[in-house]
Amino acid sequence: MQLLAYIIVYPLLWLISILPFRLVYVVSDAVYVLLYYIIGYRRKVVTANLKLALPDKSEKEIALIRKKFYHHLCDMILEAIKSITISEAEMKKRYVFTNVEEVHKLEQENKSIVLLMGHYGSWEWIFILQAHVNHKGYAVYKKLSNKYFDALVKRIRAKYNSHLITTKETIPTLIKAKANKELTFNGFVFDQSPKSAEKAFHWQNFMGVKVPVHVGAEMLAKRLDMATMFLKVKKVKRGYYEATFMDVIRNPKDYKNYEITDASLIRIEEQIHEAPEYYLWTHKRWKHKDKAPQA
Repeated sequence: MQLLAYIIVYPLLWLISILPFRLVYVVSDAVYVLLYYIIGYRRKVVTANLKLALPDKSEKEIALIRKKFYHHLCDMILEAIKSITISEAEMKKRYVFTNVEEVHKLEQENKSIVLLMGHYGSWEWIFILQAHVNHKGYAVYKKLSNKYFDALVKRIRAKYNSHLITTKETIPTLIKAKANKELTFNGFVFDQSPKSAEKAFHWQNFMGVKVPVHVGAEMLAKRLDMATMFLKVKKVKRGYYEATFMDVIRNPKDYKNYEITDASLIRIEEQIHEAPEYYLWTHKRWKHKDKAPQA
């Protein structure tokens, strides 16, 4: 069944991917109508998240942000499909890094990097970074249940020398890379909710609500002596993004536990307040709020 689903769906995805961008966004607009008005995909979750995280917004403002978010979500879905055939030159034009020299400095210092970022703007096109740097890229991801689509995603990322690894593969892969003296660039989209609140090591306020926070990226950086940095992403206009490296820390061991993670979480909050429609509101980010430890 997995192969059959792939054989049926992949040709459609490929055909969409070869469309010019103006037609890709026509398809995105159609998907928006389907997703928002007909299916109502996670509308209750999105509405609840917006009201919880942005209590100062009126009903009218929440409704407007919600619609803008769904438009952006559909754009990201179509942009991910476009990644199947998009050229490197086109990707570089649409996803611009404002200060990639910060990575080059760490490369000259022989420092591997842990990159922290949130589900904000576009994390689908971050992989074009590998076309600008010499570090070997790794990104932690959740493996797809369909092995054929999982292989497709890995193949797309491999075009730019990026490699997807699961959470279980992360530590042994990076320990081996360090032993081989490889410079690695390791991306973590760290703001999702942990599966188990009871096993969470760290809780912190996020958009005014106490939640469990993933701290693996920071702990890994300290363990393997990697530099850390945060990536701020800005959506300039439809199909165009600008990414800036911030808070470069060369020696994470000099910081208290969770200090780097907390600072990065604040950076995500700043982005949300600037333009809330570009955050991933479909995630049940605050689902463990009622399990927060009492002070």
